[in-house]
Amino acid sequence: MDIRNLLMLFCISLFFYQCTPKVAETVVDPKPTEPAVTQTAEEELSPCKSWVGSKDREEAMTAHVLYRDQIKLKNFKEAFELWQVAFELAPAADGKRNYHFTDGIRIYEHFYKEATTDEEKKKNLDKVMELYDKLGECYGEMGYVYGKKGFDYFYTYPTLISDMEKFELFKKSIDIDGEKANYFILNPFTALLVNLLVEEKITVEEGQKYAGKIKAALAYGLENCEGTKGCEPWNIVNEYTPQRLEQLEGIKNFYDCDYFKDKYYAEFEADPTNCEVISTTRGRLKWAGCADSDPKVMAVKTANDTHCRVLVQVEDGPLRKAKNALDQGDYSNAISFYEEFVNGTDDGEKKAKFNLRIAKIYYVHLKKYSQARQYARKALETRPNWGDPYILIGTLYASSGPLCGPGRGWDSQVVCWPAIDKWQKAKSVDPSVAAQANKLINRYSQYMPEQQDGFMRSISAGSSYKVPCWIQETTKVRWKK
Repeated sequence: MDIRNLLMLFCISLFFYQCTPKVAETVVDPKPTEPAVTQTAEEELSPCKSWVGSKDREEAMTAHVLYRDQIKLKNFKEAFELWQVAFELAPAADGKRNYHFTDGIRIYEHFYKEATTDEEKKKNLDKVMELYDKLGECYGEMGYVYGKKGFDYFYTYPTLISDMEKFELFKKSIDIDGEKANYFILNPFTALLVNLLVEEKITVEEGQKYAGKIKAALAYGLENCEGTKGCEPWNIVNEYTPQRLEQLEGIKNFYDCDYFKDKYYAEFEADPTNCEVISTTRGRLKWAGCADSDPKVMAVKTANDTHCRVLVQVEDGPLRKAKNALDQGDYSNAISFYEEFVNGTDDGEKKAKFNLRIAKIYYVHLKKYSQARQYARKALETRPNWGDPYILIGTLYASSGPLCGPGRGWDSQVVCWPAIDKWQKAKSVDPSVAAQANKLINRYSQYMPEQQDGFMRSISAGSSYKVPCWIQETTKVRWKK
């Protein structure tokens, strides 16, 4: 039976249906990656052709219902033939919903995945992007269209365009939508923003502009979302985006003095006589360019002079220069002076101590995890039974969820395995850190992957697994209990 006869048969059944009492029709959609764009009844209909008032209304509606049923059954080939009829007769459907575009995109994406040649793949991908463009024309949702294109290129077709081209798509999206930007663009946009800044492919000024827009959109979404379902995606974004943007603290002058005061001064207020806290806060405020006359800078300096004067009286030479540079937030020179001292001493204990200090500068202040691990490992070369470097390396791994994945899910959770390995190693070689190690192990064990996630990947407990991303360590699979 061909399509037109099938439609006619449906129309006959529809005639009998229309003679019965009516109830509100409920169409259950396949769950999309992102919500479909819709217009309310009060809004103007799409200017594109719909079935409203059309002589082809019944045929278009019938094709619409039938192809959507086939999509639910994942019969994409059968759905495609019916979708073509619906799209030709009424691309805008009832003028209020964009299903004929988003469903067509879904069908062509399926064909792309099933294609066996590059030519077939390109043909189907071109259709996907063409439908996005037409969707924007028919519904005026170009912010959504640019964002969805960027999203698809980032996750589904990552090698087809450059990171800069993806970044430009997200820029267009957020420039159009502003604080009302779609939630699904924020995580990939943030990842690209951070990477391109670190690689110096975009300017600090451009990075600051769009980091501000990302934060504004996240704040607006969290404040205005409704219900568990509506707020869940925003909560997921909130677990990732702020942590990724925090990495930009290691870029000089990216964040201003107010940012660092708002974020870190409370740590000093909570422990105003702790010399390590005082030194760290003082260095951060200097790094941020805060003026010496700033009341909070003055308060930290007073605390330093009152409580820590004796502790900072180190010997002349590289260590004094390093301490002075650290107090001034000059982290690059502080590292250089500590390296000069380490390279000039034969004392293994001191080599370990100041290599670990360099590691902490890279982690705490510059947000450079790989370099931090490098110097923690150097500390272990001369003091192999010291637990603190293992504690730090484990902390670096545990903090890498947003670096290695979206903040939730498998890629972000597997970092807990090598982190726990390091903490277990720490307490095995150095009982003095056992309490700290156990606390961290107990905390992060709850974030390990669940058994069902491993089952879906044919991974069993106890097997070996190489954690990717910057970590690149082989560990043992364990499940959350």
